[in-house]
Amino acid sequence: MHIQYLHWNAAHGWRGANALREPAQLVLYFGCRDRLAGGERYRELRGLYPDSHIVGCSTGGQIHGDDIADDEVVAVALCFARTQVRLVDEPIESREVSRDCGARLARQAMAEDLAGLFVLSDGLSVNGGELLAGITEVLGPDVPVTGGLAGDGTQFEQTLVGADGEPLPNRVAAIGFYGASFRFAHGCAGGWDVFGPRRKVTKSEGPVVVELDGEPPLDLYTRYLGEEEAAAMPGSGLAFPLRIHDEAEPDRQIVRSVFAVDRSAGTLTFAADIPEGCTAQLMRANFDSLAAGAGEAGRQARSALADEIEGDKLAILVSCTGRRRVMGQRTQDELDAVAAELGDDVVRIGFYSYGEIAPPAATGRCELHNQTMTVTMIAEAAP
Repeated sequence: MHIQYLHWNAAHGWRGANALREPAQLVLYFGCRDRLAGGERYRELRGLYPDSHIVGCSTGGQIHGDDIADDEVVAVALCFARTQVRLVDEPIESREVSRDCGARLARQAMAEDLAGLFVLSDGLSVNGGELLAGITEVLGPDVPVTGGLAGDGTQFEQTLVGADGEPLPNRVAAIGFYGASFRFAHGCAGGWDVFGPRRKVTKSEGPVVVELDGEPPLDLYTRYLGEEEAAAMPGSGLAFPLRIHDEAEPDRQIVRSVFAVDRSAGTLTFAADIPEGCTAQLMRANFDSLAAGAGEAGRQARSALADEIEGDKLAILVSCTGRRRVMGQRTQDELDAVAAELGDDVVRIGFYSYGEIAPPAATGRCELHNQTMTVTMIAEAAP
């Protein structure tokens, strides 16, 4: 596999590294919504790579190497020696059809030699947990699935996904990688600290939490955040996610962020379903722990890439918009921690998302995460 890195800004347009020796099968790009809307960046990439699959999404910030950018668009063009690539996409009209959408995507991508699936989804109109449930029901537990939900910074207005076309809202795309030579490694970790008492989810409706310990969850957040911060939700709620724990599955602990607020009812909507009866606990940031968690995600991914690799190696970092908001200038610490684990021989690109997709090490089952650093490494093994 060979990689060409490119980036765009308003001052100089597209710039990239040395040209690939062979045509690229895949171009992957990330950018803020304002830069991607209207499709001009996609059309420029299509002019540069007329025969490639081109897929990308809007973000809460782009990761390229050791840096984070807001106004640039970053991209990589990938040329594989022995790997086949297929791009599939589906509309997602509402959260209620997320499972069906995931199943349709998986049926399009399914094949005996499918080695991994990377998913980019609209970040607002989808129930990420149900989307993944539909995918894994079709593919089974043995095909690794990673990716993320498109972002829109802290605006929560509209997210975009492009799959061989102009980026649009209400789309889900998946890249299938096929063949015995393809290597698909992953890691994920959080690093948040829990605080306050454990609370029971006494009433929920899918992703909507109606009651925590018998009271509206917005009341709980208002007590902890204060009136001013509570008025700024859902954006301010990114700094205070919930850890969800089911006593029946002790190894499964998932972090969920607030996505929407119903102030009249006092309810909170999260990125995926929160079952009634589960235990929930508030979380808050510890900067050193968050950076260490990111490093652990990088360590897991690098250690899983055990084969002798031929050519370049790519790491796709998908971290949470909420982590960036909380860490502020110290966001650089988590990128440095990942880089230290991956090594200098790995090209790094990625984005800040509304949800991260990866199998946690404890269970190996594909999950939607919030407030988590995930690392996907792709490469080709030597013949």
